[in-house]
Amino acid sequence: MEIITDLLRFLDNSPCNFLAVDTVKTALISNGFSELSMADKWQLESGGKYFTTKNDSAIFAFTIGSQAFADAGAKIIAAHCDSPCFRIKPNAEIHSENGLVKLNTEVYGGPILYTWFDRPLSVAGRVILRGPDALHPVTKLIKIDRPVLIIPHLPIHFNRAVNEGNPLSRQKDMLPVLGKITGTLEKDGMLLHLISSELNVEINDILDFDLMLYDTHKATLAGLNNEFICSGRIDDLSMVHAAISAITASNDTLHTKIAAIFDNEETGSGTKQGAGSPVLASIMERINFYQGGNQEDFYRGIAKSFMISADNAHAFHPNYPEKFDPTNHPAIGNGPVIKINANCKYMTDAHSAAIFRTLCEEASSPYQYFVNHSDIAGGSTLGNILTSQIAVDGVDVGNPLWAMHSVCETGSVDDHINMVNVFKYFFN
Repeated sequence: MEIITDLLRFLDNSPCNFLAVDTVKTALISNGFSELSMADKWQLESGGKYFTTKNDSAIFAFTIGSQAFADAGAKIIAAHCDSPCFRIKPNAEIHSENGLVKLNTEVYGGPILYTWFDRPLSVAGRVILRGPDALHPVTKLIKIDRPVLIIPHLPIHFNRAVNEGNPLSRQKDMLPVLGKITGTLEKDGMLLHLISSELNVEINDILDFDLMLYDTHKATLAGLNNEFICSGRIDDLSMVHAAISAITASNDTLHTKIAAIFDNEETGSGTKQGAGSPVLASIMERINFYQGGNQEDFYRGIAKSFMISADNAHAFHPNYPEKFDPTNHPAIGNGPVIKINANCKYMTDAHSAAIFRTLCEEASSPYQYFVNHSDIAGGSTLGNILTSQIAVDGVDVGNPLWAMHSVCETGSVDDHINMVNVFKYFFN
């Protein structure tokens, strides 16, 4: 269960994309990986272990195999570190009657809004500070460990039909309360004073921020036999954890291996740090170049590579069996899921599905299939977006979850252990 204890710790330390990347970075450094800057000239060595970041919110770990990229390609696991949440807008404070101060926020991705009500919330992200000149500001990460916000629900007495369906306004209903003014309000506002105090910086040095709300409840186990994992951000931080666990444990020195952790999947991946960007392709080109390969060698290596796109799947819900495909509805706790879609929302085809199935069999892991109910449209993920940048063979997989995009999702202990084992087998 050590891997599960580590997962719970990782979830608690990663309340947003920036903190997730920082947590991954710490794990990589402790396992002998060296950081490279995208802006510097790289000096790579066979057997070397490296990582680089993009925008502080995406991270790419890789090991250089003794076989040339052109001859053996790369083994790749891709996942994403962002999750649906609320982002604080600029000029966020809204003063209400009786001295109450609430924050103006916007919704990031597609959260289940109702699940965010009446929970102790806090703030995490990055703060941009004044630097030596305009082109070189300083970035500091922030994670306020105590609850400072709450989105209070209207009492049922004011809305008797709330349990019969209640449309929510993201601009009106979902704004969190920060606090109550009890004295003279500082001219710079409560939020900036909170940030200034937490980071021990001057308010005038705070230029901007990327701040998100997060639920302060800790990740935990549940179920009669502790068989369930309950936490925010299991989608997709559990797959991030599995990928990093696998690459740090790998002892294969022949093949080049990459764990690619992207940002902004929940909003379409169309950013410089998202799967729709050329960032992974450029990293692979640099690996090929420093192994002496040319452009044709790069194309040869791509043709010999295989990618596992890891993003979680929908577990069969015992209260809503009608929502699931009659014959392909993965059960929580029954193993990793191969995700298939006829309209190419996933990159999986019969060839790549067969490869992952065989990996599971050889790693002694169960496996399942997910296909949408034909009357219910599903979402997309990293795999098919990545193939618009790199023509690589691959499969979309994930572990089954309940309440995906809720502030508290539920997964399986056994599924995570099995997925980590499959990933380790793939990398070895």
